Parts: sequence; C-alpha cells; structure tokens
Amino acid sequence: MRKIFMLTAILVILSISCKGNKGVNMREKTAINNVFADTKKDTEGLKDKLSELQFKVTQDNGTEPPFKNKYWDNKESGIYVDIVSGEPLFSSIDKYDSGTGWPSFTRPINKENIISVNDNSFGMIRTEVRSKNADSHLGHLFDDGPVPAGQRYCINSASLRFIKAADLEKEGYKEYESLFISDTGIKPEDKGKYEFAAFAAGCFWGVQDIIMKLKGVLETTVGYTGGTIKFPSYYDVSAGNTGHAESLLIKFDPKIISYEQLLDYFFRLHDPTQLNRQGPDYGTQYRSAVFYHSEDQKVKALKFKENFDKSGVFEKKSVTEISQASPFYRAEEYHQFYHDKFGGISCQVLRNK
Repeated sequence: MRKIFMLTAILVILSISCKGNKGVNMREKTAINNVFADTKKDTEGLKDKLSELQFKVTQDNGTEPPFKNKYWDNKESGIYVDIVSGEPLFSSIDKYDSGTGWPSFTRPINKENIISVNDNSFGMIRTEVRSKNADSHLGHLFDDGPVPAGQRYCINSASLRFIKAADLEKEGYKEYESLFISDTGIKPEDKGKYEFAAFAAGCFWGVQDIIMKLKGVLETTVGYTGGTIKFPSYYDVSAGNTGHAESLLIKFDPKIISYEQLLDYFFRLHDPTQLNRQGPDYGTQYRSAVFYHSEDQKVKALKFKENFDKSGVFEKKSVTEISQASPFYRAEEYHQFYHDKFGGISCQVLRNK
C-alpha cells in the first residue's frame, strides 16, 4: 500500500511539473525507479546508520564546510565509495588539490555509477552529481578542472567512505587493486615494440624530470618498489620501514632509445657511490637501484655498473643495487610530474659523464 501511495504521489507531481515539457528529467526518473528498486533507501534506517552531517548531505542535498571535512586533504592511495551503498565512485589517482577545500576529482572510477542532474537552486544553473544505486547527493560537476578532461567533480567528504589500497581485498574491492599497480607486462601484440625499465636514484621527482624528456621514452610513472608490503603509501615509504625505494617506471621504445642509453642517464643523474642517500635525503627508500625486467637487462646492468666503476668518475665504487623487478606501486597522483605541477628545484643534476 505504501508503494502504491508513493507512486501515485510521484505521478501527480510529474503531471504538474511536466506540463508543456515533453520529457522527464533525471531526478524524476530516479524517483520513479527507486519506488520499485529492491535497494530502495530506508530513510529512517539511514538516520541510525549515518551521522547528522552525512544524512544532511546525502539525503537533503546539503553541503559541508570547505577545509573542515574529512577527505579534502587526504593523500593516501585508495578508492572512495558511497557512504550509503558502498558503490565505488572515485579513486585517489584522479584526486587533486583544487584549492576549494573539498575533495576534487578529474573523473569517476566508473561513469555508470554517477548520475548528472540539472540543479537550478540558489538562482544558478549547476550540474549536480548523485550516486546511481543509492541516489546519494555527492556534490557538483564543474568545467574548470585540469587538462585534458577539464572537469572537476567537487564532492562532499560526508557522502564518501575511503578505503585504503592495502584494504581493498579485505573490504571486497579486490578488482580495484590493479589501479595502484603499474602493469609492466607487455601485451602480445606489443612484444618487440616496447620495454620497461625501473630505476631508483633518490627523490623520484627529479629522476622523472630528466628521464621523461628523452626521445623514445613513452611513459614515466613514479612509485614504490623493491619492498615487502603491499600498496604502501608515501608516508609508509618515507618512514623507511617498508623496504621500498622511491622509483621511476619507464616505458620506452628500444628502437629509439636503448636500455644501455637509459642506464647511462641513470648513472649520470645521481651519485651511485652514496649508500642509502642522495643529497639531503637519506634512508633505504633513497637508495641507488636498478630493477631489471629480464635476464638480458640484468646482464646489461651488471656490465654497465662494472664499466662505470672502471671509468674513474668517482674514487669510490658504486653501491647500486641490481635486483629483479617486483610489483611497482604507483605513487599518489600529486607526486606524478611534481615539478611540472608545483615548480621547485630538482635534487638531481645530469653530469656529462
């Protein structure tokens, strides 16, 4: 009886609001669908489940204060899910500091989980975004985001729950772990065309600055590798207890730039004789290391290191670790191309030899 009453009420509203209008907007469609949905929200039950602010934001289209919310400055790796339904919405990979004081994302994990609605409140035209299954109010979409997409999903922390990358499997979101592990597997159709290299040479910002500009380098990603724990955050690695090193993953075209040429740049952009240190940065996370992806790379790296020591560039011999590549965990988005985003002086200076 309750469903029949609700449906009748909605149809009456629609008959009034749609006079002179051939269509039904997304908000009204969602309202009709939710009447019969098996996962229809129990508003009274949600009051017990959610905090007062979470309920106000998700159910009453409220807005939380800027800079005084849970996730606006969160820099950990993981995904953000709907606080009501748990449906995946956004990833830390697409999160950036917009300066607004609210969590901002360039795109959702899956656009199918986001519904856009025209919002004419407060005497302006905006695009509201809501979750598909729970119909939670999330925030708004603006066209002032970073290139290339140029979009900013401005979202309320109160509508989200954050799940760390390390907890994805435990929380039932294992399929999203791949977002935080850079794939170094060459596809069959690309075999012989591309290769991967991974180097650690101190602060990864400067290493990326130099390597990314080389002809033949197709992609560069800063991250963490060589350690013992899964899905480490920057704070985990910087503490020096994970065994991971700040590293750069390089996808390159061997027909344009050879692995030996990359090794040459690697040895010239840092001091490989310093043990667990580069400049002011010290600890195993700043060690000099080559992580090889094939037996051929291993042989070439060992030979290059031997020849470098014989060259007499430094009085001491290099302490560069040469070990097999292990899972490479992508660093938080704000670390990627750091100096391009924020400026500053690189810790690495490329020597002539």
